[in-house]
Amino acid sequence: MAPSRPAFARWLGQTNDVTQIFLSAGQVPDLINMAGGLPDPSIWPVDDLAALAASAVRDHPTEALAYSPIDGLPALRDLLAARYATPGLTLTRDNVMITSGGMQALDLIGRVLLEEGGLIAAQAPTYLGALDAWRPHHPRFRPMRLEANDFDPAAAFAGAQFAYTVPNFSNPTGRLVGLAQRQALLAAAQATGVWLIEDDPYGTLYYDGAQLPRLLTLAGQAKPGPYDGPVVYLGTLSKEVAPGFRIGWVIAAPEMIAALTAAKQGSDMCTSGLNQRIALDAFASGLADRMLPGILDLYRSRRDALCAAMARDLAGLFDWDKPEGGMFVWATAKDPGMDTDALLKKTLAHGVCITPSSVFDPEGTHRRSIRINFTLNPPERLAEGVRRLARAAAAPA
Repeated sequence: MAPSRPAFARWLGQTNDVTQIFLSAGQVPDLINMAGGLPDPSIWPVDDLAALAASAVRDHPTEALAYSPIDGLPALRDLLAARYATPGLTLTRDNVMITSGGMQALDLIGRVLLEEGGLIAAQAPTYLGALDAWRPHHPRFRPMRLEANDFDPAAAFAGAQFAYTVPNFSNPTGRLVGLAQRQALLAAAQATGVWLIEDDPYGTLYYDGAQLPRLLTLAGQAKPGPYDGPVVYLGTLSKEVAPGFRIGWVIAAPEMIAALTAAKQGSDMCTSGLNQRIALDAFASGLADRMLPGILDLYRSRRDALCAAMARDLAGLFDWDKPEGGMFVWATAKDPGMDTDALLKKTLAHGVCITPSSVFDPEGTHRRSIRINFTLNPPERLAEGVRRLARAAAAPA
């Protein structure tokens, strides 16, 4: 008898399969995917991007095709430093690192800040990608319910290895963290010395009202000189241009950038130089800025279409708030006994995919809510998806 193979690492037994389900949903005929945070491919300026790719290879072959610096192309780091700088926030390339998508930034933060079993203070519910990234470290989580009247940021941060928040249209809830709450989070980070991770993939997707200042911007006002504050800002090209480039960035104190660079060396060594060069030219040419108004108009209309369809077909089953931006509506069942893990199985049978709330809870026990995406599908598909969801929710177990 052949000897048995060693077991896989134990964290693999704690992963979720929902991400794989919604990323592969496009391959299922007539399945309406309302689960993932997926942009509509129609927004991509294919001809412009093809021209930028050709120019990158032809005009910048060394940058595009060779190994790039571990912390990213200097010109792209300089551009991002200038793009995020404000009169109160001084940034240099030493404050910027390029990553292979926003997910790699989350993974690297776990590598440099998390000891085995360490404590994370996390906005709750929590982005499932962050939970996946940190799961190999077997962390403990202290949920931060920022909307609660009795929420005490300093108490939440106490003893944590870092705090994590998605202040702009949180994934999964779509909530916008108010200015007073942002100031309180920053004050707690400054008082406790705890790193405050500001994950901001949706920060450009405001459909109503004026943009609030980033935590990074507020932190830059604390003292003059190059930025050296507690906020670690994560950005991504995925929602501004296209996700396939896998370009993200971290803006932080130089000591944090140095630590993350050391961790990245043992991860992918360097982010694609070709994709970095395309990202650089997409920003420098103004392409990303020209795309934004059309993206906002499209997604705003789809948010409105989804909420109208929900009001028509789901009002008796769920409660929700209309988000001011982002990509998601978070709906909570009126019936406290509803199990949305079981609902997912029924919705798939009815030809629609949604995300159950359990995957956003480190304990997996919150099973009464669902996350619904509105950016991928046109209004008529959203309306049909809601009808299918309503039929699934009403179907017997």
